[in-house]
Amino acid sequence: MRTVMLIAHTERRTICQAATRVAEQLRVAGLGVRMVADDAEHVDVAGVTVADPESCAAGAEVALALGGDGTFLRAAELARPVGVPLLGVNLGHIGFLAEAEPNALDDTVAAIVAGNYEVEERITVDASVIVDGTVRECGWALNEVSVERTNRERILDISVSVDAVQVLHFGCDGILCSTPTGSTAYGFSAGGPIVWPDVEALLIVPNAAHALFARPLVVGPQSVIDIDLHSPQHEAVISCDGRRSLDVPAGARVRVTRGGQPVRIARVDGWNFADRLVAKFQLPVRSLREAMPAVDWDPDDQQES
Repeated sequence: MRTVMLIAHTERRTICQAATRVAEQLRVAGLGVRMVADDAEHVDVAGVTVADPESCAAGAEVALALGGDGTFLRAAELARPVGVPLLGVNLGHIGFLAEAEPNALDDTVAAIVAGNYEVEERITVDASVIVDGTVRECGWALNEVSVERTNRERILDISVSVDAVQVLHFGCDGILCSTPTGSTAYGFSAGGPIVWPDVEALLIVPNAAHALFARPLVVGPQSVIDIDLHSPQHEAVISCDGRRSLDVPAGARVRVTRGGQPVRIARVDGWNFADRLVAKFQLPVRSLREAMPAVDWDPDDQQES
């Protein structure tokens, strides 16, 4: 049986109702529905299979995420290890990772039933904490890994090397290493560029750097990025997509590379990144001259004071 893994932001009643409707539509169409236990208890549909998080995605054709970007990233944690493609419906706020908006929910379910979707791969980033030449911890992210200070009273003293060549050294609140997919997330808020998601590259974005040159850098997808903590008194923490954390001892090195395993994204017909960019960020696609009508001024209408 064709099976869909369904993930929902169940803390919101309206999304629980949407998940129940979607599960029923899939079941009526002859598809199996699988959910983790915490989500399934909020869906009142007979025949839904409940599985452990570690095995929920195994064998599924697609993972359908109902919620915002946080729900999509949670689904990515389940689907990435087994290569199941993700399809998100934005029932949250900005929802930049989601494929469809709420008014297209039924059409999205119909596209899954008909198999009318394409799958593309998005690069990820791997991060490792290296102490005295030994890897202590590892993590991965779809959007970004962020090296952040833990002591709010002191800034981090770091240097950044690309392919073993030092290119930056400054004090800062932190630094982000982002994928193109994540360029519209934390990296954008920190002043980084927007990069189309099909571009293969890695982004380095300083966060509140105390330096004359602290511009974002875009490097090749095979580049090795090393971030060294120089002060023996400054520890840091790595945040992976804001969901998983790694401790970075003082004097350690953080190494960031292209992820060893991508995240697969399912897209229905009509998806266009430029359209989404304009809509989500409300970009001014009309110039000020177009937006403001010309003043129809007639000097003969003016009267002397």
